[in-house]
Amino acid sequence: MDKELKGLVFDIQGYSVHDGPGCRTLVFMKGCPLHCEWCSNPEGMRTTQDVLFRNTKCVNRKNGCTRCLDICPYHAIVQNPDESEDAQQLLIDRSFCNRCERHECLSVCYFEGLRYCGEWRSVSDLMHVFERNRHYWGTRGGASFSGGEPLLQYEFMRALFKACREANMHIAVETTAHIQPDRFLDLMSMVDFAFIDVKHMDSQRHREKTGVNNDLILRNIEALVKSRWPGRLVLRFPVIEDYNDTDENIEAVAAFMQRLGLFEINILPFHRLGDTKWTQLGKEYLYHHHTSTPEEKLFHIQDIFLNKHIACYVGSDTPF
Repeated sequence: MDKELKGLVFDIQGYSVHDGPGCRTLVFMKGCPLHCEWCSNPEGMRTTQDVLFRNTKCVNRKNGCTRCLDICPYHAIVQNPDESEDAQQLLIDRSFCNRCERHECLSVCYFEGLRYCGEWRSVSDLMHVFERNRHYWGTRGGASFSGGEPLLQYEFMRALFKACREANMHIAVETTAHIQPDRFLDLMSMVDFAFIDVKHMDSQRHREKTGVNNDLILRNIEALVKSRWPGRLVLRFPVIEDYNDTDENIEAVAAFMQRLGLFEINILPFHRLGDTKWTQLGKEYLYHHHTSTPEEKLFHIQDIFLNKHIACYVGSDTPF
């Protein structure tokens, strides 16, 4: 095992029960080729560390703290002239912040208004976490990987998957499948369970909201099926109002699945759980005013799949 090889992780959650069979340890990897406008983990998009600004932790207005303003070499942090209650206390010029390698501002923010998102972890680091948590996994649990796009950090994930296999750990991934085909199949050969997202069947419409076409994703799904991969594959479909929730698009997803002999899909209702994280990154969240997907819409979509003899699970109802 290469103990020095490191990957960029932005979160680790224990006791996860919705990301594969049994109870699991879920690792979120940084970096994603997609930039979905509704993303609930926007801090996982960039392949580098991010600085998050948490307005509720900042004491600039409370006691006049200006330590981060004074130490920034680019003068990229300034007080917001808008002093209304809901306004951000500080404004950050991310064009400088995202290029900064030192981030002295973090070292002087004693109240964690500013904090790093992303930590470099070695294979042995994560294996230690898995071994520590393994006692509560039970016989069906294991390690799950999400993101971001967990397969994007290819060399690191290959070494980590190999270590997991040698330790007889069950591996599950949640992936966009938007990576180089040979790397995708190589990594998937070590995976036991996978969720793969299908956002939209029209390639141009897919690009409009995610930043990439869907061609590579669909080709990789088809290649995985034809490779006779022995794992279990469940497609995932996030329901986004006025984008991919038309009967025409749902029928196209079902036809794609039928052609490949796939028979399980998990439809996910829209939620705004990532709203505050977009703000902490200094980004505009375009779905701020969207509401949760109505139950009748979810059940209508489910009926379309069920009528095509495709098992369709709503939200967290996926049977493992």
